[in-house]
Amino acid sequence: MDFFIAIRRWNGKSSEDIESLYTALVDQPDFEDRLVSALAGDEEIHRGASWLLKHHLEHRHALTDAQVSEVLDQLPLLKNWEAKLHILQCLTYIAVPLEHRNTVEEFVRSCLTEINKFVRAWAYNAMFELACQFPDLQPEVEVMFEAASEDEAASVKARVRNIQKQGFPVLNQAS
Repeated sequence: MDFFIAIRRWNGKSSEDIESLYTALVDQPDFEDRLVSALAGDEEIHRGASWLLKHHLEHRHALTDAQVSEVLDQLPLLKNWEAKLHILQCLTYIAVPLEHRNTVEEFVRSCLTEINKFVRAWAYNAMFELACQFPDLQPEVEVMFEAASEDEAASVKARVRNIQKQGFPVLNQAS
């Protein structure tokens, strides 16, 4: 089964089909490398490739540092709202290298203004993840959450409330 053709053939609707596709592809040699490179491919496969990546990470698989860098380099190219959503959800499982902080931060901030409320909700979650990794963002993110609690759609407010319940990790202070 050709990797890229298989992803392209997914109709974008059937979760059973994409899960079956994952099962068929996951054991192929260089699965992660091919999956990551699919995000650099044409826009037609971004949605399927990003779903497969999210599913892979959710099942406790990890990417190498080089693969993470390649994924993060592709963020500005993502146009499809579902691909953006999947990548925002992936950020829970990815440590953002310092050299990619600005790219990721710009991507997430742009997603905060998306029309789609699911993308916005997960963009707030991604801002939380970034602020956990880069504590200098925490004060700004707290202000963002307060504003979202007032101005956002109910589903986004609910996501923000769940994030706020987690709270930021307490950083060890050297004595």
